[in-house]
Amino acid sequence: MSAVAERLRELGLELPEVAKPLAAYVPAVRSGNYVYTSGQLPLVKGELPETGKVGAAVSPERAAELAATCALNAVAALASQVNLDDVVRIVKVVGFVASAPEFTGQPAVVNGASELLGKLFGDAGVHARSAVGVAVLPLDAPVEVELIAEVR
Repeated sequence: MSAVAERLRELGLELPEVAKPLAAYVPAVRSGNYVYTSGQLPLVKGELPETGKVGAAVSPERAAELAATCALNAVAALASQVNLDDVVRIVKVVGFVASAPEFTGQPAVVNGASELLGKLFGDAGVHARSAVGVAVLPLDAPVEVELIAEVR
């Protein structure tokens, strides 16, 4: 069993099927030693478990859990391109948070994704990051996460 697969098992997680694109794009693209994922929503078996704005309909704590789901979906997209044990480093994560106008806790929400990547990849999961508040996301999702990974 691969090291990342073992960590997934220890965390009680399974790699989901790669989410089907909602428009004209692919879930992930490899270019040289890098894999770029498209933005991943917190879909679970093709459905959004929650919708709405963080700081209004969705609590920041729940949004952080959903960001971890987004990260898991991004890892699935990454795995569609390479063996996860060939990941040298998660280089960059961008998290988008559909925010109520007064909500300013985007970094804490996106920590849900960052912490999961750290658990899965160890030191190689430590990355640069942006956490951006936006007015709305596709399907009224509360969060969306994309990543860039360096691979062998």
